[in-house]
Amino acid sequence: KETSSPSLGKDRADTVIIGGGCVGVSLAYHLAKAGLKDVVLLEKSELTAGSTWHAAGLTTYFHPGINLKKIHAYSIKLYEKLEEETGQPVGFHQPGSIRIASTPTRVDEFKYQMTRAGWHPTEQYLITPEKVQELFPLLNMDKVLAGLYNPGDGHIDPYSLTMALAAGARKYSAQLNYPVQVTNLNSRSDGAWEVETPLGTIHAKRIVNTAGFWARDIGKMIDLQHPLIPVHHQYVVTSSIPEVKALKTELPVIRDLEGSFYLRQERDGLLFGPYESEEKMKLQDSWVTNGVPSGFGKELFESDLDRIMEHIEAAMEMVPVLRKADIINTIAGPITYSPDILPMVGPHQGVRNYWVAIGFGYGIIHAGGIGKYLSDWILEGEPPFDLIELDPNRYGKWTTTEYTAAKARESYGFNNIVGYPKEERFAGRPTERTSGLYNLLKPKCSMGFHAGWEQPHWFYKPGDETGYKPSFRRTNWFDPVGREYKQVMEKVGVIDLSPFGKFRVKGTDSVKLLDHLFANVVPKVGSTNISHMLTPRGKVYAELTVSQLYPGEFMLVTGSGSELHDLRWIEEKVTSSGYKVEIENMTDEMGVLGVAGPYARQVLQKLTNEDLSDVSFRFLQCKHLKLSNVAVTAIRISYTGELGWELYHRKEDSVALYSAIMEAGQKEGIDDFGTYALNALRLEKGFRAWGAEMNCDTNPLEAGLEYFVKLNKPADFTGKEALKQIKEKGLKRRLVYLTLETDNVDPEGNESVWHNGKARTIDHVIGNTTSGSFSYGAQQSLAFAYVPMELSKVGQKLEVELLGKNYPATIIQEPLVLTEPTRMRLQRKGESPKI
Repeated sequence: KETSSPSLGKDRADTVIIGGGCVGVSLAYHLAKAGLKDVVLLEKSELTAGSTWHAAGLTTYFHPGINLKKIHAYSIKLYEKLEEETGQPVGFHQPGSIRIASTPTRVDEFKYQMTRAGWHPTEQYLITPEKVQELFPLLNMDKVLAGLYNPGDGHIDPYSLTMALAAGARKYSAQLNYPVQVTNLNSRSDGAWEVETPLGTIHAKRIVNTAGFWARDIGKMIDLQHPLIPVHHQYVVTSSIPEVKALKTELPVIRDLEGSFYLRQERDGLLFGPYESEEKMKLQDSWVTNGVPSGFGKELFESDLDRIMEHIEAAMEMVPVLRKADIINTIAGPITYSPDILPMVGPHQGVRNYWVAIGFGYGIIHAGGIGKYLSDWILEGEPPFDLIELDPNRYGKWTTTEYTAAKARESYGFNNIVGYPKEERFAGRPTERTSGLYNLLKPKCSMGFHAGWEQPHWFYKPGDETGYKPSFRRTNWFDPVGREYKQVMEKVGVIDLSPFGKFRVKGTDSVKLLDHLFANVVPKVGSTNISHMLTPRGKVYAELTVSQLYPGEFMLVTGSGSELHDLRWIEEKVTSSGYKVEIENMTDEMGVLGVAGPYARQVLQKLTNEDLSDVSFRFLQCKHLKLSNVAVTAIRISYTGELGWELYHRKEDSVALYSAIMEAGQKEGIDDFGTYALNALRLEKGFRAWGAEMNCDTNPLEAGLEYFVKLNKPADFTGKEALKQIKEKGLKRRLVYLTLETDNVDPEGNESVWHNGKARTIDHVIGNTTSGSFSYGAQQSLAFAYVPMELSKVGQKLEVELLGKNYPATIIQEPLVLTEPTRMRLQRKGESPKI
């Protein structure tokens, strides 16, 4: 048992961590171990109070995401060595785990997950029912079609784990102080913090909120509404079962996905925990409105077996020995959910030096890896790899309490739902963040959710099978998207791009700021370019469109998913370097329409006196003009790669502008298109996408972005030195462009790329796709992929694994289709361009 130390010990700290669950203690351990002096953790009651102490302690290598697999793997490797390092036993069992597929769709899902795992070092196997039975002999095999097996998975005792991390943290001279309650937080003008407690105030360079389900209360102290909600999670422990006791080796953990429960061995009995449906599950809403009751620490909720009865029955059917067992314990405790079940990890936009690691639905498996990830980020100034899906800034003012509750219900109920590509979830939608065209477009299209916004994915025509019909193969949107592709290539299409993140930057130092932020040159007045913000290590932190509207006044545009992610990085640069600029986030006030296709100029010209000819309005120019009496900032740019403009305007003018354009384009056969067609069009042009071809895992040289990186410009932009070194050393891999011979399935990114090796005896995984789509122009699948330099030449034969089968792929010269500006340039020279 730990002895408490209710003192502050010191009045200054580099980092104050608020909350002593496994995540906070892991961060203290990692920061101290990395050599950071003056790490102080404050816990209001005792270590593990809250959610850690009563957790079921499951550990798994599996995660459907990409880089979260790295977090899981690091945690497991750390937990294997922790006892040896700290002298504290951790109660770590590693009997492996098996996910059970009992429907053909689940088997597809496992195959889909295998190609996503194949290019990671983690062991994962698709196993037969015979192998499942051999590993778990007590299973009823009637419904088992396959298993997804991860050796090395298992469970750990959460209390012992936290105590071992605490012993390690102290060994490296971190201070863990409890019971010490944080009562208030004051930010100082220099970016530092005053952390007030009943025992006095600590001055800290930064604070990290790791307060579990108290995290909302901490956030409220500085006027942040963290979208978190406590969920009741129950698991059941049985008495000793003779058949379990008789086993020579511990049973692997099983996850019955259709029955929606996990089950593992607990001594000579079994422990199982269900995830009940969104209708039946229970939220602790009162804690959101009134705060967590003041004395709450190591308490539990009243158990309610009726609520989970159907899952108990499913478990008895799957593991028949359960029928004879007695329940000796039911644990019903609070765990914290964010709307999308993923935690929020990293620095927070709008507040300096305030970091979070909160919202962990699976805190035990995430604790080790997140402690290391956040420690590296704090010490090195950039994340060690890309985890934008955990960015706390993915939420914003639109994330209301009602939205959080609706989403947490859905996320909990959908815990074991089939994870399809292009998944949409409908609870809590729409948010208040709808474009001006939402009501007009909603009846005629399938909408997708993007950072709170609704955006058309594809549009319906009579005879189409409408609605959301997810599949691992081609589905109801495949032909309609081809129709929209043709619309843009042959006539003219209109797309709602309002979800873009849009910032205005102006002030005396604006040019200087952007010159240091971006690897490209600063565009001249009336011009636009594509620019990248790099990290100090030379990774691609963001891609933005930069336009200089007036001298010293810029508009910066980014993708919807990276709005506050990018804004935080820019603001950080402004405050750290003391630039005199004003930054205004215009995202919610401004609508954007894209108009693209060979007749785009003809249609728009009918609405304005401004000359839109190629001579007067060149590619990558921006102008202020009126279209049918609506003021717009028009940029001649289009992610389709066709002739087109993006039209930025006041959101309240969207309907008038859209209606005028549609009316003007009647003769040209104008029509709508959505983001699925946009993706197919940009891939044919060889355009990269941030978050796929480039992110914090890639440098711009391997991503083929040399054209946008000006290493010889005078300004010493962030990442410049690192890039020079990368260039000097030479690349190890690069992005290539592939065509695939597939059947009813297309690549979408993150699949394994295979090569049959020199000896031609053994195939092995050599890389991964980053995005993919069917090319309606070439009538075959297209993908981008990272492969080693020696396999990156045009003509190289490779294979891409899709749904358990390797399909032939060939590296081709990019792009498949030349962009409209390039075609025009070649035509002027008298050459015949390929379309």
